[in-house]
Amino acid sequence: MATRKQIATQSAGDALIEDLKSSLDQAEKLLREAADATGEKAADLRARALKALDQGREVLSETQASLVEQGRKVVHDTDEYVQSNPWKAVGIAGVAGLLLGALLSRR
Repeated sequence: MATRKQIATQSAGDALIEDLKSSLDQAEKLLREAADATGEKAADLRARALKALDQGREVLSETQASLVEQGRKVVHDTDEYVQSNPWKAVGIAGVAGLLLGALLSRR
């Protein structure tokens, strides 16, 4: 079952993908128009395409920062849990090892 955090992260990822697709589609369209145009119109279309690409880069940068922060929080929370419940952590790791060993030995 997915947690609320996973659903929120997945929704954010889907929104990011849609934003990127939109920015890249817009930039591609503008660059194609610029290839056919000349003079001032071409320069304007190129500038608009570059702006769309910059917006895509900005969204990627913001998302990267957000994902790094989420990763750090998960690592910190895991570290706190293991330090406050060492025997549970050892038990979980042992069970995971047994299950992995059983699965690998079947093949």
